Amino acid sequence: MANAQRGGLGGPPRAGSRTGLALGALWLVAGLLAVRQAAAVLRLPPERRFTDLGRWIGDNGVLHVSGSLYDTDEFTGTPFAGLVLKPLTRAAEESLGVGWTLGTLLLVVAVALVAVRALPGGVPRRARLLAAPVAIILAVVSLPVRNTFTLGQTSIIPVLLVLLGCRPPRLARGDGRLGGVLIGLAAALQPAVLLFAVPLRFTGRRRAAAAAGVTFAVLSALAWAALPDDSWTYWIHHAAGAGLGSAPDGLANQSLHGLLLRLGPHGPAELALYGLLAAAVACVGLRRAARYARDGQVLLATALTGCVAVAVSPTAWQHQQLWILLAVVGRTGKRRADRLVWPVLVVLVMTLTSTVLMPDNPFLRPVGDNAPLLAALAAACAVPFHLRASPLWDRPLPTPVTEPEPGRFSWVPLLRFWKRPLSRPNVLLELMLIRIGYWAYSFVRAGAPDERSLAEAHGRRILAAEEFLHLHVEHGFNHFVAGVGWLTDGMNYYYGTFHFLVPLSLLGYLYVRRPGTYRWARTALSLATLMALAGFWAYPLAPPRLMPGLGYIDTANGPQDLDHPDFGALTELSNQYAAMPSLHFGWSLWCGIVIAVVATRTWAKCLGMLYPLLTLSVIVGTANHYVLDAAGGALVVLSGFAVQYALSGPGRAALGRVPGARSAGDDAVPGSSAVEPARAANG
Repeated sequence: MANAQRGGLGGPPRAGSRTGLALGALWLVAGLLAVRQAAAVLRLPPERRFTDLGRWIGDNGVLHVSGSLYDTDEFTGTPFAGLVLKPLTRAAEESLGVGWTLGTLLLVVAVALVAVRALPGGVPRRARLLAAPVAIILAVVSLPVRNTFTLGQTSIIPVLLVLLGCRPPRLARGDGRLGGVLIGLAAALQPAVLLFAVPLRFTGRRRAAAAAGVTFAVLSALAWAALPDDSWTYWIHHAAGAGLGSAPDGLANQSLHGLLLRLGPHGPAELALYGLLAAAVACVGLRRAARYARDGQVLLATALTGCVAVAVSPTAWQHQQLWILLAVVGRTGKRRADRLVWPVLVVLVMTLTSTVLMPDNPFLRPVGDNAPLLAALAAACAVPFHLRASPLWDRPLPTPVTEPEPGRFSWVPLLRFWKRPLSRPNVLLELMLIRIGYWAYSFVRAGAPDERSLAEAHGRRILAAEEFLHLHVEHGFNHFVAGVGWLTDGMNYYYGTFHFLVPLSLLGYLYVRRPGTYRWARTALSLATLMALAGFWAYPLAPPRLMPGLGYIDTANGPQDLDHPDFGALTELSNQYAAMPSLHFGWSLWCGIVIAVVATRTWAKCLGMLYPLLTLSVIVGTANHYVLDAAGGALVVLSGFAVQYALSGPGRAALGRVPGARSAGDDAVPGSSAVEPARAANG
């Protein structure tokens, strides 16, 4: 591929500079993550460590047997890979612990550093300095690399060889045939890599492309001469390895072939459809890769070609999907805020499991299950990455901002370094962050301490405090609710439905009609939820319905064995002792405050503030919370608004004219300092 301009990394940053501090922090994080990953592998029991490698070189591994490599489906490599690995069996066995792990870690670091060297010319020096540790961090935490560490795979070697072949810093002088040889060597280990010869041909590096093909053919022929039966089995019987390893229709196979098999087609019809789709993806993706290579974006071109290889291969297991992560370097989006959408999406797909990415329902589960393949197809065929000649390459449309302005409480100090964005954020990025944030909230809430004796002891202390404060109304009100059938049913429905429905609906309304207020409200809610999670960890609390011998009635679930309570799906998904503070009340109070701020009519403000009062009656009447739990929920919400106030001022004053706003409530007052930036952003 066309050589990119080489931009040196320059000298080291000055000691004490912001760049130096950031660089030191990133390298520290990279080192800690690398050590943690190595330690996580070495702590595994021997039978669970390097399972794939163990199948190859163990006492009964396929590389020890005298017969065919493919007598079983456990060995998925090429005959050339088997030919190379057999002499290394003894050395690999001796280094199966620390040595093998450290060797894999060094390969990961080498891939990250070579990828950074392949960044296009014109990237600022500060960005290049920070890119190296960031690349190592992303690689170490990615699912392909973690899978490689655990299984003991060697799939990182072809990636490194291709990166060196497509953009070697010092190896590809002259006609670049040495780079082609490296790609051919990688293809002999992983046949789909031969696709990288096509962009070489498209970008005028014909000798490099020819060298890749010749090297692949020569090495495969040598393996055929040494292992004729195995070569016949691999190339003819299994069609370049298809059918080896796990079932091709399993979720681990993130290729078009695997997707079609999961959707239902089989036999000749599936193969014909797979061939047509693979040809279309290869045609579009490889042409796009050549285009970006000619533009000097060699790393992006390499990533797109790798995404094509993932999609069109008969099998693309998780440890072979590192190419998708490299596509994070592509720049897309007109606005500065939109620039984050693609890299965040790629990082999430390549670091989180499908159950985290998408909710477990019939409509969204298939998207999460096939997220790597969908990301590869999007990168190869659809995402409109910018060319370097585009004015948006390094000058995206700025986000209009305003300085924090004090409201009626002028004595509250404001953090002046915080600029308040005024435009509507990217909806896809918001949805991704909301989903990941909710998963993190559920994970932390479920993982909070749930020791029964401690939670019940805290419950008795709460009741004692309420008796001292004359707030102990839960028992009488709970029995009153339980004695009225329609009231019990209504409160149970309210408790299980409105908690998520109302806040999400309000956020959606603010996003569409009041985008300037949306950021203010969303940030306050996020801060309050984070503080509540700290409360769950620090103070596990048994709610009234789980306190033994006190006579509370669980209106939703009925009588329970408190040693082994069963609340259906909630038993597995939610920590029943995460009651302090009450986010049921906290989130409802947040809704009431936001409605009171944005509503223009008195009756609407009163209706908004009525919602937390109704919620308080529901959580107490159903025996799910104490009154002091609601006080804790109010405290974290008010604290969230206080922090937000210190960052950007009040929620409504001087918001600036927001592009696309539909309500005068988000317009700036005349003469506001926010008007000019917003007008500039509108052109």
